[in-house]
Amino acid sequence: MKKAILSILSMVLLFSLAACGGSNSSASDSKGNDGKQEITMWGSWSGDQIKQLNKQIASYNKSQDKYKVKYVMQENVEEKLLTGIAGGELPDIIMWDRYQTALYAPKGVLEPLDSLVKKDKVNLDNFYEESVKEMTYSDKLYGLPLLNDNRVLFYNKKLLQEAGVTPPTTWDELATVAQKTTKWDGNKLTQAGMSLQDVGLFNLYLMQAGGDLLTPDNKKTAFNSKQGLEVLNYWDKMQNDLKVYQRGFDDGSDAFAAGKEAMTYNGPWALADYNKIDTLDYGVVEPPKGPNGDNGAIMGGFGLVMPKQTKHKDGAWDFMKWWTTKPENGVEFAKISGWLPANKVAAANEYFTKDPNYSVFVNTMKYAKIRPTVAGYADVEGLAMKPQLEKFMNGNISAQKALSQAEKEGNNILKEERENNK
Repeated sequence: MKKAILSILSMVLLFSLAACGGSNSSASDSKGNDGKQEITMWGSWSGDQIKQLNKQIASYNKSQDKYKVKYVMQENVEEKLLTGIAGGELPDIIMWDRYQTALYAPKGVLEPLDSLVKKDKVNLDNFYEESVKEMTYSDKLYGLPLLNDNRVLFYNKKLLQEAGVTPPTTWDELATVAQKTTKWDGNKLTQAGMSLQDVGLFNLYLMQAGGDLLTPDNKKTAFNSKQGLEVLNYWDKMQNDLKVYQRGFDDGSDAFAAGKEAMTYNGPWALADYNKIDTLDYGVVEPPKGPNGDNGAIMGGFGLVMPKQTKHKDGAWDFMKWWTTKPENGVEFAKISGWLPANKVAAANEYFTKDPNYSVFVNTMKYAKIRPTVAGYADVEGLAMKPQLEKFMNGNISAQKALSQAEKEGNNILKEERENNK
């Protein structure tokens, strides 16, 4: 259904672009009472995150007297972009998950930034290479990386100390520590040694096992492999042999935050919330190495893009540069939000490097990789991989069956996407 909707919207979009000639200009030149040109930014952040964004935006608005940025929250911001182009209602900037770039760039709805980067001599080497790659499609850059994240291992210091163990550095150690920190009351799990709830972390474990998600030509899936099977066998051992976890233990709650889980994977966004819990004494370490000593971590995050028909290109670009290329602004937003900057110079600030928790995320970023930037891969994970892995973890199908079925469905998705983009 999602593909059908996107296909229809893309057709509408093509007619719209043809009608307007794909122009980036507009007769509209809206200005506020203060004489500043108004720049609108869309994003999906809501709740307290809006306050965080508004605080950062206020700093920019005060830093110069030409532009005034305003944030507008949009649900399903990516699809709203397509309907917005067809209807003529568009923002000047969009803050979105960089992962969406490979899906929407082929549709011709994003403004390439290569000429602006060259004109203003923006040094892309100051960003994490993987984050730039995630905003690139067909050798064109469609956005500037803004925020980074990865997953590291959080552990409860008290629970590990009570069990007489130290934070793990390998899969074998992870299994041992998880087993020794698990508690059962009859058939009821009262304290989990390690969370295994999120099957979406398969990609992280696969990297630690030395495996690949796609073939080198990016045309087929590659996770139905010796390494993929090794991951699922490891999960099976942890859940069903060592019994360090039970399905549903985390449902509707954060068992780690409640002190009922010894270890879990989480991102930098969790630090601020966990720091508010007086009863939680936690630490973080880099992801444990796989059976052959391989490091593995997944990088993600947000970036800033312009719609193809941005009305105020100069203002949008000015704001994008201010936030992403000036390290001090990246550090300042980290203090506001808890997110890591995608700018390496900013991430090297002592605010991160001297913090025992942030420094772990920064160190992990040295080898963290993005997921494949291939149109359709998001659906491979969401529609093919995760459902089959859930069936496996629930005991409904074998590991090999889960991988084989996910491979079949995933390859069909990738093939269909290639044909749609011809």
